[in-house]
Amino acid sequence: MPIVVDIGVMLARRKMSVGELADRVGITPANLAVLKNGRAKAVRFTTLAALCDVLMCQPGDLLRWEAEDTSDD
Repeated sequence: MPIVVDIGVMLARRKMSVGELADRVGITPANLAVLKNGRAKAVRFTTLAALCDVLMCQPGDLLRWEAEDTSDD
């Protein structure tokens, strides 16, 4: 998928656990793990805003686009 989720990077920078972030954002640790591991199909803007608020960052610190490899090897 061309959208990469960097929540793990921000968690490490903030020295925060997944459980603590989930608690402070108001989502389950399981749902946060789905998002963190790049398995989510979508994220609500309210959830993204809450993540940014708690982690004191911008959406671009959590999400980035990478081109897909389209070579026919």
